[in-house]
Amino acid sequence: MTDIAAEQAYVDILFARLDDEVAKAHQRLEQVQREVDPANPDNVDALMRRETEYHGLNAKLDRLNIAQLGLVFGRIDIESAQPENPVAGHPGLDRRYIGRMGLDDRADAYRTMLLDWRAPMARPFYLATTAQPEGVHVRRHIRTRGRTVTGIDDEVLAGELTQAADGGVGSETALNRAMREARTGHMRSIVETIQREQDQIIRHPGRGVMVVQGGPGTGKTAVALHRVAYLLYTYREQLEKTGVLILGPNPTFLDYISRVLPELGETGVVLSTVGTLFPGIEPTGQESLLTREVKGSEEMVTILTEAVRAHQLVPERPARLRVGSIEVTVTGEMVKAARTRARRSRRPHNEARGVFADHLLDQMATQLAETIGADPLGGRNLLSEADVDQLHDDLADEPDVATLIDELWPSLTPTAVLHHLLSDPAAIAEAAAAYDDETQAALLRSPDAGWASSDAALLDELSVLIGETSESEETDTDWLQDVEDAENAIDILSSSDSTDNDDDMFESEILSAADVIDAKTLARRQEVRDIRSTAERARGDLTWAFGHVIIDEAQELTPMEWRMVFRRSPSRWMTLVGDTAQTGSPAGVDSWSDTLADFIGDRFQLHELTVNYRTPTEITELANRILSVIDPSATPGEAIRSTGIPVDYLPAGTDASTLSFGEGLVKVINADNVADIKGLEFDHVVVVEPQVIADASPLGLQDLYVAVTRATQTLAVIGELPVI
Repeated sequence: MTDIAAEQAYVDILFARLDDEVAKAHQRLEQVQREVDPANPDNVDALMRRETEYHGLNAKLDRLNIAQLGLVFGRIDIESAQPENPVAGHPGLDRRYIGRMGLDDRADAYRTMLLDWRAPMARPFYLATTAQPEGVHVRRHIRTRGRTVTGIDDEVLAGELTQAADGGVGSETALNRAMREARTGHMRSIVETIQREQDQIIRHPGRGVMVVQGGPGTGKTAVALHRVAYLLYTYREQLEKTGVLILGPNPTFLDYISRVLPELGETGVVLSTVGTLFPGIEPTGQESLLTREVKGSEEMVTILTEAVRAHQLVPERPARLRVGSIEVTVTGEMVKAARTRARRSRRPHNEARGVFADHLLDQMATQLAETIGADPLGGRNLLSEADVDQLHDDLADEPDVATLIDELWPSLTPTAVLHHLLSDPAAIAEAAAAYDDETQAALLRSPDAGWASSDAALLDELSVLIGETSESEETDTDWLQDVEDAENAIDILSSSDSTDNDDDMFESEILSAADVIDAKTLARRQEVRDIRSTAERARGDLTWAFGHVIIDEAQELTPMEWRMVFRRSPSRWMTLVGDTAQTGSPAGVDSWSDTLADFIGDRFQLHELTVNYRTPTEITELANRILSVIDPSATPGEAIRSTGIPVDYLPAGTDASTLSFGEGLVKVINADNVADIKGLEFDHVVVVEPQVIADASPLGLQDLYVAVTRATQTLAVIGELPVI
């Protein structure tokens, strides 16, 4: 039997085992759907258990079905004192098959048939080299299409045949083949071709902030995503409850990577851009570089604070209110005193509203008491302290008083405050009075303009300054309706109680509905419990604390966006991947140390990826020339392969549509779309007017550097290059 035929036979066994798991899950799912207690069909606890198992089984079926996409991709023959799958003719060697999920043979004492790539016993598949074989004698890459084995590649790392091994990272093995394959528009999993330096980052045990710095093509994104899959596997119990947030630079990028995690067996993560991280916001507005710079700077904290304070009003003239037959005058001094008390509470605006109202009512009650409790004979006030407290409560119930408090200290929402600020020149002038005219002008936009990506961080900051804005159960319309319905039900039950007691000799004790249950408790019995997944709940919760946060192209985040992201990671367990040489945001990262200092000091680990797997040497030479101008101290990427096709330099005005390329994706990049291609890769790239790209912004050379490093095969440049 040939090696391919032998592997096909084993792969058939694995798929038979997988099919059995799928069949059993479907069978149990059908049983769950039929399980209804005929004696109590509305049993809430039983319904909850059934719904939980139903969703769990569907999630399991998703994982099992996704795992069929390249179920097995590797094998190692490794030294072991107690081999579970001994290699015939080689005592002391264990044969381990590596794949996207784990499978075992329950009938054979749960013998391992397939190792999940994230399992510790699978790690030598990625770490072994001829210099450090990690006990691995032979590593085999298995190529499949569907359920059919199409090819194999062997690397002999130790033992008798080591001399025949070809262990170079750029050798004609799985990695090189993967890099030569045409792009598909979706990022492919690199789980078969993870290299040693990448694996060390993916499996890093640290629980703090890890920064992965690397130039174009070094696999930063792939490493980050496979780290997510590894963490979800290793810390499943914790992360299933808290969720994982993955932030990408643009929607195109999120679509690009969307298939990677499901293919790795994980679906419970939140994918978002920073511009959509604030719930309910879908950015559509475009902004100038100056506007993005201003709104991204930390100075916006001061401006937003003043914008909120601008809604805490002091009347220009006294307000006179009539309480019964007596007039109460609310002066500016009284309001200032109440405002000072509220601000000193250090509570957010909406939460401090109660402090403001309480102190203002105290002053009004004191004034009212002085009027109605004055002793005509000049003695002490006739009202007691309890009487003054009652006046306080009575004033709080007065509609005119409530209206005045609403005017002086209104309840706010982040969206209303930010819309008012950015669309009103007077509001900007008041909130940004300490800043120059250019800064103020950069903030102003049309009242009918849509939200911009930079607004998400500002809305998030306002949510902290303003405080809770979601309706509580006491003000929620649906909740109040439920309570009202419950009250009506109790009234009906109470009115039907028999109050006719014929036995006058004994004192009757009759329990009514209202004696054993109140309206709120009855209303809660009708609530449907939340059975959404962790990711679904986290996506819509402004205060959600994620267990782990991954940020790709992290160098693009502004100071305001960093504040927003760190609020969602109180544990400070994060993986940040990026390259400061590719920073295109005017308020982006220049230094990781400076950016992270305010949040974690110097408590972060920096890992560098140095090998460029994507870009051929012919293109890397041009990219490194640009890098040397951007940052002369930067370490240039080391390309590991060559296509033999030089960069094609064409005169300005050449029509890109007339150029012909081989198989694969083609992308034409110019100054208008360069911001949308971060994190993406294409087989063939045409860069149009590089000088225009370089001149388009203060960080134009960084944008050009990004543009020329998107290609995996060929690059054409139309127009003159900047002086580099």
